[in-house]
This record gives sequence, structure tokens and C-alpha cells, in this order.
Amino acid sequence: MLLNVALVLGTFLFMEGVAWFTHKYIMHGFMWRWHHSHHNHHKGFLEVNDLFSVLFSFVAAGLVIVGQQVPSLWFLTWIGIGVTVYGICYFIFHDIIVHRRIKIKFTARNPYLQRIIRAHYVHHRVHDREGAEAFGFLYATKKFDHADKRTPVDHSSATS
Repeated sequence: MLLNVALVLGTFLFMEGVAWFTHKYIMHGFMWRWHHSHHNHHKGFLEVNDLFSVLFSFVAAGLVIVGQQVPSLWFLTWIGIGVTVYGICYFIFHDIIVHRRIKIKFTARNPYLQRIIRAHYVHHRVHDREGAEAFGFLYATKKFDHADKRTPVDHSSATS
């Protein structure tokens, strides 16, 4: 059981690096066509960028299914669960807390949460493929403790 928990937690931590790499080199790279919708205002609740979530959920589900069906690959189940837990945390932080895609009353009072929100706002100051910084989702360096606190994201729309 401890090995299973270690696989889930290890995968969760590893996923921040995967997310950073994917965001910087794939989303802001050859898949900018999808991600562009997330950096620019648009009408509607959904955006083309949401296809990344669908893609990543298929990867997580595939890992769990293969881990369940192939006894020698049992560990993939726990890796898939780790990917899923990361995805849930990402959704709560990114889509609900930062971008307010689901309207809730929430004020970030925790200094670390304020830091990662600020880092994400810094990232969104750039509306083009090039020039953005802060590609992580659940981790940001202390550099963003003193970043400009002005919110460049319009929370009056469903997404930004």
C-alpha cells in the first residue's frame, strides 16, 4: 500500500514538471493553435484550449485501464491516479480559483496561493506565443511574491 501511495504522490509531483514542459514547449510551441484561445478573450464557456484537458484525461484513463488489465503493469494504475489527482488540483486552481470559470466566492489569503495566482497573471500579460513566463501551475518561485499584484485578467467573462 505504501508503494501505491508513493507512486501517486511521486506522479503528482512529477506532473508539475510535465505540465511546465508541456505548457512552455508544446502549448506555446507547435500546439499554439489550441492554446491561443486561452490567452485571448472569446465568447462562451468552453475554449479550444480545453481539448488539452480531454487529451490528458484519456492518457490518465488509459494508464489506469492498462494497469488494471495487464497484471505485470499494475503500477500504471497508480500512476494514472496520480495524473488524475494532479488534473483535479489543476482544474480547481486554474479554472475555478484563477480564471473563475465556475463562479464562487473565494479570496486567496494564503501567501503561497497568492504567489501562484500572481505568477499565472504574469503569464497572461502576454497574449502571443512568444515572451510569456511562469509556465508552471502549482509551483512558482518567490520571485512572484513581489510581482505586480494588478490583475491583467478580466474575471467578468467566463474565461480569459
